[in-house]
Amino acid sequence: MRRWAFLLRPSWLALFVVVAGFTYLCFTVLAPWQLGKNAKTSRENAQIAQSLNADPVPLTSVLPHQDSSAPDEQWRRVTATGRYLADAQVLVRLRSVEGEPAFEVLVPFAVDGGPTVLVNRGYVRPEQGSQVPPIGAPPTGPVTITARLRDSEPVADKEPVRQDGFPQVYSINTAQIAEVTGVPLAGSYLQLTEDQPGGLGVIGLPHLDAGPFLSYGIQWIAFGIIAPIGLGYFIYAEIRQRRRERAAHQEAAASTAPPTPEEKLADRYGRRRR
Repeated sequence: MRRWAFLLRPSWLALFVVVAGFTYLCFTVLAPWQLGKNAKTSRENAQIAQSLNADPVPLTSVLPHQDSSAPDEQWRRVTATGRYLADAQVLVRLRSVEGEPAFEVLVPFAVDGGPTVLVNRGYVRPEQGSQVPPIGAPPTGPVTITARLRDSEPVADKEPVRQDGFPQVYSINTAQIAEVTGVPLAGSYLQLTEDQPGGLGVIGLPHLDAGPFLSYGIQWIAFGIIAPIGLGYFIYAEIRQRRRERAAHQEAAASTAPPTPEEKLADRYGRRRR
C-alpha cells in the first residue's frame, strides 16, 4: 500500500476531482448540448428541404383548432383566407436579417373557419440607429396568403416594452404575444413568402448547413474518454519513476554497506589462494 500512498496527497486528490468533474461535464452537459443542437439543425434542414418541393396545403389541415401547433410541419407552405387584425400589431426588437439590424413585424390573422394565427409580415430596417420607421398597414379586407409554418420561439429573458407607438417583444413566442395583444393565438405562427398581401421585407430561408455541432459533440466525448486515460498514464509514469528511484537507492545503499561475515570469509579465502 505504501507505493500507492502518494495518491492520497492533496495535489493528486485535487487532480482526481478535476478529471472526474471534467469527464462528468463532457458526457452529461457538453456533448449532449452539441449533439442536441446538431439534431435540431438536421431536423430543420430536412423540413426545409422537404418544403421546397411540396405544394401548399390549407392552414386548417395542419392547425385545425385555436390551440393547435404543428412542430412536425415547420417550414411547410400553407394557404389561408381571412383578415389581418391590424390594431394588434407587434414588433420584434433586436433582430438581424442578412447581417443587418431589423424589426420584424407581427400581426394576428383571423382565418375563415379556423384559428387566429400570428403572421410575420417580414422586416423593416430601423432609422437613426434604433428608431422604428413608418410601417404600412396591412390590408383591411379579406385576403388569401401563402406562408410558411414556424415553431414558436422560447420566451426571451427581457420583458416586452412599448416604444415608438408599438408593443415590442424580444422573441416570437405566440403565448407571450397573445398576452401582449389580448388576442388568442395558435401555437405555431406563419412567415409570409414573397409577394403576399401585407408583406414587407421577405425573410429568406436559412442555409442548409448542418454546422459544426456533430463534430463538436464527438470532440467532447473524445475529451471525456481521454481525460481519465491521461490520468491513468500519469499514475503509471509516477509509479515507474518511484520504482526507478527506489531501485537506485537500494543499489547505492548496497554499495556502501559494510561486508557481511560471509563476504569477509570469501574475501580472505580468495587472498590466501592468491
